[in-house]
Amino acid sequence: MSWQTILAIGSGGFIGAVLRVYINGLISHRVSHILPFGTLGVNLIGSFIMGTLIAYFMHTTIFSVYMKSFLTTGLLGALTTYSTFAIESFLLLHGGSIFLALANISLNAFGSIFMAGSGYYLLNTFIKH
Repeated sequence: MSWQTILAIGSGGFIGAVLRVYINGLISHRVSHILPFGTLGVNLIGSFIMGTLIAYFMHTTIFSVYMKSFLTTGLLGALTTYSTFAIESFLLLHGGSIFLALANISLNAFGSIFMAGSGYYLLNTFIKH
């Protein structure tokens, strides 16, 4: 891996991590804490953006491999929070909240796949028209 790729991923990761904390905080302060909705929010938003980017990358060559790495592995890799999701789900299970844990797991897993597909198909629809 080249130093340019490492720099691109690291720079994107810095921005993504800061955005994750900011967006997570915004959602957590505005929505009930029955589930970790801040984590769910960044996972769904990041998945949607990933879907749109991948679709866009398939239709254009204007982005360099460094910019693609910056946006996907760096920014979105740090924005989405599956390690946080994993520990939050474990803690819900460990605390005896089996229903909430399963709801959190289902919403994150299926919601993220749905949002990634939605972003992908949305951008493909716009590009085809």
